[in-house]
Amino acid sequence: MTDWLITTILLSFSVYLIVMVFYYRTLLRKERQGGIVIKDTLGDAEIVIRKYQIQLQRSLGNIDILSDELNKIKNDLKSLRTRNSQYRMENEKLRQEIKDLKGKIEALL
Repeated sequence: MTDWLITTILLSFSVYLIVMVFYYRTLLRKERQGGIVIKDTLGDAEIVIRKYQIQLQRSLGNIDILSDELNKIKNDLKSLRTRNSQYRMENEKLRQEIKDLKGKIEALL
């Protein structure tokens, strides 16, 4: 009877071990496939990040160029305003001289 009991226990333990080997092998296979998918996803994400990084660098470069142009235009505007005020002052002086000359001409007539 003990031989039969020992054989049954050993057989049951062997079946249990075989089932567990297949179970863990399946888990290992799924884990590897999951790792491959994660690596592919991370690779794709890295490519997208590099693409957006390059676009960001280009945009920042364009912003720098636009800022430089804006500063040049501001400086040109300041110089134009300065010239305009000088022309106004000269125009006022000329009008005053014209009035003075008209007054002298009328005095002579």
